This record gives sequence, C-alpha cells and structure tokens, in this order.
Amino acid sequence: MRLRKKKGVEELLTEFPNVITNANEYKGHWGELFLNNHPIHLEIGMGRGGFLTALSKKNPEVNYIGMERVATLVYDAVTRLGDYKPEHLKFIWNNAHNIEEIFAPSEIDRIYLNFSDPWPKQRHVKKRLTHRGFLEKYEEILKPQGEIHFKTDNEGLFLFSLEELKEKNWILKNITYDLHKDHNEDNVMTEYEKRFIAQGKKIFRLEAVSPKKQEAL
Repeated sequence: MRLRKKKGVEELLTEFPNVITNANEYKGHWGELFLNNHPIHLEIGMGRGGFLTALSKKNPEVNYIGMERVATLVYDAVTRLGDYKPEHLKFIWNNAHNIEEIFAPSEIDRIYLNFSDPWPKQRHVKKRLTHRGFLEKYEEILKPQGEIHFKTDNEGLFLFSLEELKEKNWILKNITYDLHKDHNEDNVMTEYEKRFIAQGKKIFRLEAVSPKKQEAL
C-alpha cells in the first residue's frame, strides 16, 4: 500500500527534539547526545515507532534510536508520542544503506529488524536487510558482543536470513519458527505483528551474535 505523503513533512520534522535531522554529525558521539554511556539499541525500518516507544517505557536505562527511510512514518512516530518526550528515544529519517555514515565502529549494542520488506524477487535480493552486504555493515557498527534481533512473518525471508547469517559466521540462538506458540513472555509486539497474529500467521524470530565476539575472546 502506497503511503500518502504529507505536504511539507520533511520541514515539520525539524520541529521535534526527538527527531535527529543531522544524524551524520553524531557519528561516534551518540553517547554525548544521550548524555550517558548506556547501551544503544537501533531499530532499522521502525515504521510508526510503536515497538521502540514501548521498549523505551520498559527500559529507561537503554538508549533507543529508530531509523526509517519514509519521512511520513517518522512524522507519525514522533507525533504519536504525545506528551511522552523521552530523552533516551530518538528517531532518524535515513536509509539503512547509509548506516556506516551515521554510526562509528562498535558504537551500537543491538539492532532490531522487525518485519522488513522481504523483496521476494531474486533480482532484488541485495535489498533484503539480512543480505550479507548489510550484515557486513551491521558487524562494523556493532560492539563485539552486539546482537541482531530479527522477526518476520515471511518464512522465505527467514530461511534466507538463516543461511546468510551462517555464511557470515554469526552465532545463532533463540531461533523459533512460531514465536507465539512458544509463549515468549518478553516479546514486545510491533503493529504489523499484532495484525499478523490476528490473521493467524506464524511469526519467525532469531537472535544473532556478531562474529566480532569470537575475535574478542
């Protein structure tokens, strides 16, 4: 479904303190922006931000950054905060292809990939956010103990992701082919996830530890 573009939304984003419009300037200095040395968790493709907003309320000791390439969705995310103005939650309007221009090596503790576009056609395989090209970028910005937490309703994308992660020597754990059947009590649902569960779809999930952990031991 094509999103309707809000007129002037890019300019409107500059009015919100939770939206960082000059993200490149904070490369290597995100801790200074948050004024602490807490872990930094990044969601790539945050949509309307419901997942990160919920996490930020549960975990004030973690700094959260949501990255989204569609300005309209970033606007929706920040306006949905209402009176909730957390200093440990920031939104970025940018593309995952630029991630190494925004974060320095070993600056991020965890990356969330939730219900990413599966790009089912073979000619688009490199656009999948779990393609090895992206995995190399993630490994660069993650700390040695850093992790990817990945959820999808698309079995094909999930199987592809498993193979890509194995090929690049990521350490896989907590793999499930039916998350809600396994009764994961700590799971925070995204807006898409709630919709898919209502439709009776299975949710696939995994966690992957950066290969840099092996090198650091």
